[in-house]
Amino acid sequence: MSELGIYRMKLSDLDEVLDIEEESFSLPWSKWMFERELEEKERSHFFVMKDGSRVLGYIGFWIVFDEVHIVTIAVRKDFRHKGIGTILMASALISAYEMGAQRATLEVRITNTNAQRMYEKFGFEIVSVRRKFYTDTGEDAYVMYIYDLEEKIMEIRALGKKAEEKLLDSNNAC
Repeated sequence: MSELGIYRMKLSDLDEVLDIEEESFSLPWSKWMFERELEEKERSHFFVMKDGSRVLGYIGFWIVFDEVHIVTIAVRKDFRHKGIGTILMASALISAYEMGAQRATLEVRITNTNAQRMYEKFGFEIVSVRRKFYTDTGEDAYVMYIYDLEEKIMEIRALGKKAEEKLLDSNNAC
């Protein structure tokens, strides 16, 4: 990995994003869904993490009044468990906070314990269950929430920085 960076998602990123989407989710978003999100610049914010021109992962969120809603996050299978998801989440929450978000929310499959552990590192708490939320399997989702982003923002910055340093150190060791 040479030129790591986080950038606004562009239409030209969609082929790779869709590849990651397919390998990550049993009910993947369509190209049209991503295109619609990229057109909605007022509310919708989508970012990719790239190594040069290759997309390693992405995250999307909505800002609704003073709340950020994480709508999707995924990392290329070969690059999971290296801190990329943590970097993307930290970047999104920091960006949303800088845009005025005071709270954060997301849904996660109740069986996706890896994602839940990552979200808990950021201060997300399970607050409720959405029954049969996932239409592909009928699985329930936990609703997770951060009630006060300002209170957590320094920890979030530190998590992102630590993950970046770890990723860069592991790349330099190769």
